[in-house]
Amino acid sequence: MTDDTTGAPREPGSQWYDHEAGPLVRPYAVTGGRTAPGPSGVRFDLIALVTLDPAAPAGDDPALGPEHRALVGLCRPETQSVAELAAGADLPVGVVRVLLGDLLERGRVTVSRPVPPAQLPDERVLREVIAGLRAL
Repeated sequence: MTDDTTGAPREPGSQWYDHEAGPLVRPYAVTGGRTAPGPSGVRFDLIALVTLDPAAPAGDDPALGPEHRALVGLCRPETQSVAELAAGADLPVGVVRVLLGDLLERGRVTVSRPVPPAQLPDERVLREVIAGLRAL
């Protein structure tokens, strides 16, 4: 068997590794074929903030894969958004959402979801409050 790019002989079992790109693992293999995060179907917005749960058990969970551990490692120094985690782990956002669902179920992370714009106070009300405070 030969390498398609160089024509050199290829070792058996080496088809899963590309020396320039690293290990070749398809995204569906990382998530076990799942596309929805967790059985509860929780959704992670791109700007949702992910933090390590301070009550999480110490030590590594043997059930966590290397991608899970990479996400935990990215959250360790500071809170990260889902988009930042995807970029930092070099994984597609859909895969990161599924992996975060796993971590959320295991109590490893907490997620702060953004406030929907419909629930934010009206700008007019905020301006009136500021004007009232200035009047004091």
